[in-house]
Amino acid sequence: MKSPITRIGSPTSDVSRLVMRGRNVLTDILGKMTFSEAFYFIVTGKDIERRKLPVMDACMIVLMDHGITPTAIVARLIADSLPGQPQIGIAAGTMMVAEKFVGTMTGMGSLLLEGVASGKEPRAWARETAENAAKAKKRLPGFGHPYYNPTDPRTLRLMEIAREHGVDGPYIALVHILSEELDRASGKHLTLNVTGALGALLCELGFPAAAMRGLAVVSRAAGLVAHTVEEAREPVSPAFMEFAGKIEYRDPE
Repeated sequence: MKSPITRIGSPTSDVSRLVMRGRNVLTDILGKMTFSEAFYFIVTGKDIERRKLPVMDACMIVLMDHGITPTAIVARLIADSLPGQPQIGIAAGTMMVAEKFVGTMTGMGSLLLEGVASGKEPRAWARETAENAAKAKKRLPGFGHPYYNPTDPRTLRLMEIAREHGVDGPYIALVHILSEELDRASGKHLTLNVTGALGALLCELGFPAAAMRGLAVVSRAAGLVAHTVEEAREPVSPAFMEFAGKIEYRDPE
């Protein structure tokens, strides 16, 4: 049996060095890289191009918070129940990052990678994908939003930042074509939401699809830290409980 290995970092038992992906953390990373740069580096093992760093920063920031969302509610309720243990509420909130809340950029990223790798003409691939989804009554990740319509301002701003820094490639082009074809196939407009935009931008940055939801977790965790701190000072959990007390009970029919 081969000995297990890791190429990410040296163990705490090795006090002679502190290494991340082959680089000395103390001399080559600390004071040299921003958090976003280091995050990209530890996940991919590569340096992000300097011109692309503002786009990576924007991707890290845009999902940090959106008010009293389900993830924030869960974090706050648990923080209220377990004062002094904020990590539990934060962890619980991030566990909700998935197909319904926050994390659909993984699905979009995988879809766009598949589309570009197929070698098909972009419009033809997008039309086939959209029509198949419409026939199967399947919702494609990254499209639709309960409040933002016809556009998601977060998507518009992310795309603007990408253009400003010369990040413009096949994945961004394909997501816009797919949006057009999906509208045509479904017979209605479906907003390209922020996670759809993130899937495209992160593909352009070379960030792996398998790690995209992890980026959402890191981003949202930062916001949930703020929510747990505020909950301890200005709790909103009593308002949730008051609302719960007003939910009508009915006997089974």
